[in-house]
Amino acid sequence: MAFCSTQGPYLSPVVPFSTLIQGGLQEGLQITIQGTVLHSGTSRFVVNLQTGFSENDIAFHFNPRFEDGGYVVCNTKQKGCWGPEERKMQMPFQKGVPFELCFLVQRSDFKVTVNKNFFLHYMHRVPFHLVDTLSVTGSLMLSYINFQNFSATPVQPFFSMTHFSQPVRFPRKPKGHKPKPPGMWPAQQAPIAQTVIHTVHSTPGQMFPNPGIPPMVYPSPAYPMPFFTTIPGGLYPSKSIIVSGTVPPNAKRFHINLRAGSDIAFHLNPRFDENVVVRNTQVRGSWGSEERSLPRKMPFSRGQSFLVWIMCEGHCLKVAMDGQHLFEYAHRLKNLPAINSLEVAGDVQLTHVQT
Repeated sequence: MAFCSTQGPYLSPVVPFSTLIQGGLQEGLQITIQGTVLHSGTSRFVVNLQTGFSENDIAFHFNPRFEDGGYVVCNTKQKGCWGPEERKMQMPFQKGVPFELCFLVQRSDFKVTVNKNFFLHYMHRVPFHLVDTLSVTGSLMLSYINFQNFSATPVQPFFSMTHFSQPVRFPRKPKGHKPKPPGMWPAQQAPIAQTVIHTVHSTPGQMFPNPGIPPMVYPSPAYPMPFFTTIPGGLYPSKSIIVSGTVPPNAKRFHINLRAGSDIAFHLNPRFDENVVVRNTQVRGSWGSEERSLPRKMPFSRGQSFLVWIMCEGHCLKVAMDGQHLFEYAHRLKNLPAINSLEVAGDVQLTHVQT
């Protein structure tokens, strides 16, 4: 079964939230929503799969209500008129407790799971391919929304980014000309299963070279520090890694390491006490020569959030910060698949990791 991302993920979107579903609903598409129901505010929240933003045509209205012991209302609205309600007299959500809600589009119905457990089926009352919009409202805080397609036929993805103003682009180096200054990374080089984050859409990417290994995504805001995780399949050309977080106001240093066993293939080390970003490699306990120069001033700031995107190419790593190309780092360890773990430590609070 093929795996590919169609858009997103969206990190900590503000409620009420709505977005176009790139390509519309298709069989095999799964929408994952993670968040927490708030203690304050109304006692309901709503997820709508609808046509457009007007809410006149809602194919699937999913409405948990905490009154009267708790139940979930499901319905369909056509041309402004509601159909008969379907009520599930159970409440799988708890106020103040994080949840994961998944909608899987199947040929005859929507399959809904909550916290990995099956909750209900909702039979299609209108053709699901008419749905092109997701809307979430109510008394909840969202942490993560993602779209994945598990059908046998991969869907061409649209990539998007969080708090970026333009699509990511690599610096180009035309033959016979002086290289242009680094700019934005080219979105068409982004691999299909490694998506960047929300609002500005770009062109479809290349096919993910190893579709059997989906990226590992850690959307929870609670990250242990230091943080360690594997890189499935290790590094290879077009593999990308995303790390986002917030720098505390009193931060001195933190680091992001790509490791090959006990060796550190790539050490990214923002130092606020020196106002520099150090890059290096450590082999058998010995550090190599540091790289410190940057085309612009220190990109990390105390008290500010950041998003680092590391893209592996055959000869180097390309690193972008908040969508802007920052630097290249030539591979010093040539056995790329052996570089298979990520470490983050120091004065930083992580909000999202994707390997």
